[in-house]
Amino acid sequence: MIKSMTGFGRFETVTDEYKISVEMKAVNHRYLDLSIKMPKKFNFFEAGIRNLLKNYIQRGKVDVFISYEDYTENKLCLKYNSALAAEYMDYFSKMEAQFAIPNDMKVSTLARCPEVLTMEEIPEDEEQMWKILSDTIEEAAKRFVETRLKEGENLRTDLFGKLDYMIKLVTFIETRSPRVIDEYRAKLEDKVKELLANTSIDEGRIATEVTIFADKICVDEETVRLRSHIQNTRSELTAGGSVGRKLDFIAQEMNREANTILSKANDLEVSDKAIALKTEIEKVREQIQNIE
Repeated sequence: MIKSMTGFGRFETVTDEYKISVEMKAVNHRYLDLSIKMPKKFNFFEAGIRNLLKNYIQRGKVDVFISYEDYTENKLCLKYNSALAAEYMDYFSKMEAQFAIPNDMKVSTLARCPEVLTMEEIPEDEEQMWKILSDTIEEAAKRFVETRLKEGENLRTDLFGKLDYMIKLVTFIETRSPRVIDEYRAKLEDKVKELLANTSIDEGRIATEVTIFADKICVDEETVRLRSHIQNTRSELTAGGSVGRKLDFIAQEMNREANTILSKANDLEVSDKAIALKTEIEKVREQIQNIE
């Protein structure tokens, strides 16, 4: 199956302690361009997030938004610095001896001394946090891919219709071209008869002129290549995968053949169909720009 480069996916993981939300959206781009906006506490996981998303996305400009809400109170713990407390008591004893004053230090007073007791945040379990975050991102990515696949199927159906129409145009040009040569020969003979009256016509000269004309307007090679490009496009769309770049190249080749046909056209009907062919190829190219 083929994927569109436009897509959207969202998923939330909610517990009694936290809520993690991941939202993804994408538009067309020649390469993979990931833009991730997330809380600072997740910055450590950025490389892992990018590697994870590359398993689901090959092309497109993708914006990823990650939010985190903590429903618990601040995870703090009290830390006692016994070495610093001992150092305080040692200096208090020295002050008692030096100034001959009683050492009235109490535990409650010592506890208020700077850095003896401190409040510290309990560090997060990085492994557990990555497990929760990566699971949420994967679910959002799966939903994101689902929307791309659905849109990709619509694109493929539309492109198949356009390719069918292009085949009809090519068939008309192939059928009409020999008739143009026959009509040119008939007109040339009528003109010569009119000019030469009762004089015999040089069939060899007529044949030469018709051959030169036929060579100038011959589009057999172009129509054969066009049919091949159209078939290749259909095959790639059927096979699926990341075929956007390859299809874009094929569309450029189809446009080149259509330009050549139009430049050689010496008939109004062929010109009209060649213009219609170029228009349809341009529509195909526009649609291909949306394929991953």
